Amino acid sequence: MRPLHGIRVLEFGGLAPVPYCGMILADFGADVVRVDRLRPGLFSSGPGDPTGRGKRSIRVDLKNPGAGEVLLRLIDRYDVLLDPFRPGVLERAGVGPDVALERNPRLVYARLTGWGQTGPFAAMAGHDINYVALSGALSLCGRAGQPPTPPANLLADFAGGGLMCALGVMMALFERERSGLGQVIDAAMVEGAAYLSVALHYLRHVGVWQDGHGRNWFDTGAPWYDVYETSDGKYISVGAFEPQFYAELLRVLGIDGATLGHPMDASRWPEMRTAFAARFKSRTRDEWCAAFDGTDACVAPVLGLGELGQHKHLRQRGMMVKGPGGLMQPGPAPRLDRTPGQAGATAPREGEHTREVLAELGLGSDAVDALVRNGVVGEAD
Repeated sequence: MRPLHGIRVLEFGGLAPVPYCGMILADFGADVVRVDRLRPGLFSSGPGDPTGRGKRSIRVDLKNPGAGEVLLRLIDRYDVLLDPFRPGVLERAGVGPDVALERNPRLVYARLTGWGQTGPFAAMAGHDINYVALSGALSLCGRAGQPPTPPANLLADFAGGGLMCALGVMMALFERERSGLGQVIDAAMVEGAAYLSVALHYLRHVGVWQDGHGRNWFDTGAPWYDVYETSDGKYISVGAFEPQFYAELLRVLGIDGATLGHPMDASRWPEMRTAFAARFKSRTRDEWCAAFDGTDACVAPVLGLGELGQHKHLRQRGMMVKGPGGLMQPGPAPRLDRTPGQAGATAPREGEHTREVLAELGLGSDAVDALVRNGVVGEAD
């Protein structure tokens, strides 16, 4: 039995952050029902989508006058609601937090947006890159003399958004055990992304971190914390921050440290970087991996997504699991020894479980047929 067994989650379909949050909850045992649009959207989810794994799906037209009653009946039975919309959308559908919590005081109502529920930007559109930019985190990513480099859409959508929202849900569920009451969660991706950088604010305050990327220890400024190209056009990562790890790096590279000066002497970093780059360029990535294997030099290969299943460490731990159509995808993390997570085999087709879920509310076939005829709900195409 997984740790969230018995927890019911109503997830309104959206892009990236909320589906990821719902996936985490489903992986660890929650019964997640996704409310999809009546008509497929531009980025509709299908059976191969890992963020939909382990969920069920119903289709509801939120703009239909009859939708509110169906959704309220669902809310009566559920523990968590995941809202991916801009402020006001679910209020207009008749299921805003005030109405929902009045009907179900134990409901955890999680609202996940880019800018948050309040403030001048609350109603504006945005994407990961915008939230990361405003959070200050984007200014940390990039090399000296180059523009900031967006780290895909990982920092806001998934780390500062979906993951932080899942944490908020878990804290609210934990607190509910004491108070018996649910609450509203205002998860803003801009704040979640900023929260990730809290330690660097301290380093800046004490003068260790300088504004401007590519000038510091952990932003490719220091040569002992960077990536280097190998002879086969692949890359190796180096993170030899501590003195003993730096010494081990030099030993395996075959470089006399006395020729490079102290590793914290920034004035010597350019020649240090040149020396490291030349050595790494002399062998293939796999040859360097073999040379560093078992050492404390803090060196690891930069793997592409398609290579993860072949690496011996990741393969031994079973990090990658097989999904529909042979899709290899990361399994649940972290690992709980008694009640581990489990990746659901498939994601649902949109509307695949409409009748099943409505039947759980006590609605008979005739009632569901009427809802379908009136365009309130829909089934899978």
